This record gives sequence, structure tokens and C-alpha cells, in this order.
Amino acid sequence: MLVETLFPNGIAHYLVGGLLIGTGVALIYAATGIAPGASTFLESTLSLLSDRSRFQQYRFVSTRDWRVVFTLSMVLGGAVYGLTIGEVGWTTAVQPWRLLLGGVLVGFGTRLGKGCTSGHGICGLGSLSGVSVVNVATFVLVAIGTALLVAAAGVSP
Repeated sequence: MLVETLFPNGIAHYLVGGLLIGTGVALIYAATGIAPGASTFLESTLSLLSDRSRFQQYRFVSTRDWRVVFTLSMVLGGAVYGLTIGEVGWTTAVQPWRLLLGGVLVGFGTRLGKGCTSGHGICGLGSLSGVSVVNVATFVLVAIGTALLVAAAGVSP
């Protein structure tokens, strides 16, 4: 069956993760009226470290305390998972320079698309935003195209 082929370890953990993410997004939105996309939270956190006007906007500075907690919880959540359930340490065969290049391209795309994949994919689609539908479709099409080009070029980790 196709489901077993695509998800050999089952779908329960994906379902639980999705429900937890959806609940967290809904709670933050209900409490603050702010859609909790990761890139905005990173910019808010950077308002503590940089005096550039980009990061000193009122919307970042006035809410950065709880946003810093949110940002740190994403990092600590991954660490707790790694230490208790998952693998600990470096778990990819991808060369570090490729990871760095990928990170730079994702950062560029985040700025160009006015938000990150989590912001558009979870919060934007959840609120039926037309801009987010276009952005998510673009993310998916570019990812598929990139994967096909990389595979055709014979590139491996």
C-alpha cells in the first residue's frame, strides 16, 4: 500500500507533532493576535543583539520577551528530543558548506517571500491567506525543481 511505502514508521508521530504545532500556534494567536512564524521570532530575538533600525521596530521590541522564550523553546525542544528519544549530535552526511549555502538561500527566500515556510505554511494557510497559498506553492515547486536538478546532476551528500 502507498501509505506504508511513504511512511514505513507509521504516521502517528506526524499526527501528534502536527496537533502540538497547531495547538501552539492557536494558543499564541489567541493570546496575542500574532501569527507565530519563526522568522519574525528570530528578528525579535535579534533586537536584543543589534541596534540596527530593522530590528528595533516597535513590533519586535515590545514583544521580544515572550518571543525570545518561544525561540529558545524551539531550540531546546530539539535538544531535549535529541537527548531523550532521537539521535544526538551531527546526523547528516551533507557537507557543511552545502548546509551553509542552503541556509543562506533559505534566508534569502524568507526575506523575498516576506516570511518563512512555517509562517506561511502553518499560520498563513491556516488563516486562508492568499499570499501564503502562493508562497507555499512556490516553496514546493522550487524544492521539487531543485531536488530534480540536483539528482540529474548526480550530486550526493
